[in-house]
Amino acid sequence: MSNNTKQNVYEFEQYFCTKKLKDNLKNHSVRGGSITLLQQLSKLILQIGATMILARMLTPEDYGLVGMVKATTGFIELFKNLGLNTATIQREEINHQQVSTLFWINLGVSVVCTVVAIAIAPVIAWFYGETRLVSITLALAVCFISSGLSTQHGALLSRQMRYRTIAIIDLLAQVISLGIGIIAAWFGLKYWALVLITVSHSIILALEFWLQCGWRPGFPQWSQDIKAMLWFGGGLTSTNIINYLTRNLDNILIGKYWGAQELGLYSRAYQLLMIPLISINAPLRIVAVNTLSRLVDSPERYRKTYLRMLEKIIMVTMPFVAFLVVTSDWMVLILLGPKWSAVSDIFRWFSFSAFVQPIEYTTGWLLISQGRTWEMFRFWLFTGAITVASFVGGLPWKSSGVAAAYSITGLLINTPLQYWFIGRSGPIRTRDFYQVSRPSLFATACVFLVLLAFRHSVTISHPLFGLVIAFILSVGTAWLAFAVLPAGRVALQDWQNLLTLIVKKQPKN
Repeated sequence: MSNNTKQNVYEFEQYFCTKKLKDNLKNHSVRGGSITLLQQLSKLILQIGATMILARMLTPEDYGLVGMVKATTGFIELFKNLGLNTATIQREEINHQQVSTLFWINLGVSVVCTVVAIAIAPVIAWFYGETRLVSITLALAVCFISSGLSTQHGALLSRQMRYRTIAIIDLLAQVISLGIGIIAAWFGLKYWALVLITVSHSIILALEFWLQCGWRPGFPQWSQDIKAMLWFGGGLTSTNIINYLTRNLDNILIGKYWGAQELGLYSRAYQLLMIPLISINAPLRIVAVNTLSRLVDSPERYRKTYLRMLEKIIMVTMPFVAFLVVTSDWMVLILLGPKWSAVSDIFRWFSFSAFVQPIEYTTGWLLISQGRTWEMFRFWLFTGAITVASFVGGLPWKSSGVAAAYSITGLLINTPLQYWFIGRSGPIRTRDFYQVSRPSLFATACVFLVLLAFRHSVTISHPLFGLVIAFILSVGTAWLAFAVLPAGRVALQDWQNLLTLIVKKQPKN
């Protein structure tokens, strides 16, 4: 066997082949999920700490200025990947030539995105009537190139379930970029501190992915398989566009009609709530899509695996959201400080939508792993129109009105529609969502009532002390609520089994 052939076989086994993972898929998935959760817990602590520090050195206007730009550049960013990183992860079989072609497509589109961002910088400044936005936009445009260079490297690491490596890369980038931002804020660079966090994080991630993934791209080569992956990625990108518009049009409208100060308050409230939820969902999405994609040909095993994942997620997130709703004023005071007190009402309204958002996030796993990206696009287009209407309806009442309209619409209209849509085809049925949610909904209601009683009956001298007691009450109440239900006891036992598996089974990546 020639050296060239040996190298090709090595690359195939090292980066592209997933057959060896199927033999121990459960352990790889459980271990990957546990590593991801630990990573996100560490990342969450870092983000909360940085938020507490930066909120005391920066102003709502600083956050509002960067938020105005990100609402636009974030939209352009949706095109740089074209969903091709997910196509690499989701596809059953893939090779060096195909990934190389996807790499050059990603890089080419990233260059185009950079040029577009630079070209529209004056337009963004004109739209908001703020000249400082030109320089902010030009600086953030750098992120497109660095991201395009590393998209396929990150996807290959994910495809091989090298979650520990990914976790280390992400945490290292987070620590360094947040450190740079805090130092910049300390020296009085104001909103530039937030820009530096974003830019440095993107560059560090790209460098680390190239260092940790030994694969290097070859020359592009067109094939029918590339066309199929572009079609898959096109459906995913189209869905992401709709999703992005519905989740960011509120920022654009508030920034346009109520200014940077109001947008700064609104964006802080949303981020405070979404940091823990998105921090859990974003990396778990990689683990889940990877795992479910390997099980598409086994519907019953697919169904049980997904429902088991969903059950564990909402057992944690739903009671936690109840804790956030009742203690929102304390949370804002501790994390942001007194000058951000207006965030509390906005934060509380957002919290109501967060009860079901973790479930909403996971439905994307189903459609992506089943290759139903264009179905997902058509449905998100419909529900996105409903969400946009809610933004417009709530806009006269400033940030609080938009947050209230968004939460009520999502909870009462979009969520039931989503359950129905997913259940029309595939292994998961509409009733599965309601059945798996019952124990968590019961536990959440118990936590909510206990905390309300605590807030109305006990006088607390310091918000931090109150938060600690409320958190302990939340954990204890949730555990007891699960323990009194038969389904809850089964779920708690499953948690114990999973922890035992994590401790005893340590297969190498």
